[in-house]
Amino acid sequence: MDVLQQVGQGFLLALTPQNLLFCFIGVLVGTLIGVLPGIGPVSGVAILLPLTFSLDPTGGMIMLAGIYYGSMYGGSTTSILINTPGESASVMTCLDGYAMARQGRAGPALGMCAIASFVAGTFSVLGLMLLAPPLASFALRFGPAEYFALMVLGLTTLTRLAGKSLTKGLMMGAFGLALGTVGLDPLTGTPRFTFGRIELIDGIGFVPVAMGLFALAEIFANAEESLTREVFKTDLKNLWPTAQDWLAVRWTLVRATIIGFFIGALPGAGATVAAFMAYAVEKKSSKYPERFGTGVIEGVAAPEAANNAATGGALVPLLTLGLPSSATTAVMLGALLIFGLRPGPLLMIEQPDFFWAVVTSMYVGNVMLLVLNLPLVGLWASMLRIPYTILLPLIILFTLIGAYALNNNVSDIWIMIAFGVVGYLMRKFEYPAAPVVLALVLGPLMETNFRRALTISQGDYSVFLTHPISAVLLLAAVLSLTWPLLMQLFGRSSEMPVPVAEEV
Repeated sequence: MDVLQQVGQGFLLALTPQNLLFCFIGVLVGTLIGVLPGIGPVSGVAILLPLTFSLDPTGGMIMLAGIYYGSMYGGSTTSILINTPGESASVMTCLDGYAMARQGRAGPALGMCAIASFVAGTFSVLGLMLLAPPLASFALRFGPAEYFALMVLGLTTLTRLAGKSLTKGLMMGAFGLALGTVGLDPLTGTPRFTFGRIELIDGIGFVPVAMGLFALAEIFANAEESLTREVFKTDLKNLWPTAQDWLAVRWTLVRATIIGFFIGALPGAGATVAAFMAYAVEKKSSKYPERFGTGVIEGVAAPEAANNAATGGALVPLLTLGLPSSATTAVMLGALLIFGLRPGPLLMIEQPDFFWAVVTSMYVGNVMLLVLNLPLVGLWASMLRIPYTILLPLIILFTLIGAYALNNNVSDIWIMIAFGVVGYLMRKFEYPAAPVVLALVLGPLMETNFRRALTISQGDYSVFLTHPISAVLLLAAVLSLTWPLLMQLFGRSSEMPVPVAEEV
């Protein structure tokens, strides 16, 4: 009953006029970010993050969450109409969505995207509500040693975010850890690596770094490419899927929602992996797998349900353990810290109104997305015709204003520009940016808890192994870090042919 009371209180807060407005702005802007090719949820959240600092933490987080799951829906519009995913999680939607548009069925494809997103998003929030309380209760046993081990486990997700090269991913993680040491020592207050610059006393700001590595680098990369796309002209009427479509996707929505939620909760997996996995599973379980890619409704419903369910799954470790499972949730973790909140098991105890208001707002946001996007499909299609020669300068101006408005400090603009150039070069040489952000956020927390644990144990390093939870987490971290190497080792030593995943 206590949980039901908290959920009820959360709905009361989420349904206040102020928070309804923030939720509406979040899902509207998030959809727009998803519709416009080349921006994506990570860049969108990073660009708009400074706008939330003038809001109360609840309203700010509701808006950021709305941007996150709203952008997941918006990417389907470009996938279907111009065969270009608005963000990476919508790549699989292109295969059957654009084929349906060419057959004159763009309306049902877009309608199914909205409905699948609504169904999966709603049930993923239900999963978040069911899993978060017991997980947070277990994590209340954590002390400094356990938190240090948890942060180490979180950093081992670098092996999942590393992209093609594990070495490059670890190098970028080390770079992020180095950035996190700049500023005042967390325990003694002694300046470190500031080189006499007053601007670095508080450390290198997380927001300018995130905006530079993701938003500005994305803009630089897009500026050198021709992003002019011809929008597929088709009739957008009759958005409601047919009875035959509903019959075809009845189990697709169930499978894709479950897959998306649990893969989204895994560190380093994210919505893109969830969409690929859901599409592959759906194709394997279909009676006519050869028709996938030619315009079947299941090929649209599966990835769209999975990538929206993944957003709810990603918030489980973020809110209950303080562990981001993707680059977007790493940016949101930084936002929680800037708001003065402590993401983790104590969040539900110390800030129950905040926690449940954010969770229940996702129900409200999913309803808003369904109501907004079905009648506004024509508007989103017309947005695709805006020339990028106009759009990109406006986005750059917005990022510069956002970086300055954070602290009214010009140095934040220079930091953002510098990391924008660094991020652009990292893209060119295929160095991943997500490990930098993850290490920058988790590094200071790991250092603080490491030193606190040693202070309490009077310098006894065995404290990390004598505490059972800490020892288990460290063992899991070792397995997580070495797992790719072990798989490569056993893969090479085995003489059995390695099965190749069927191309989807």
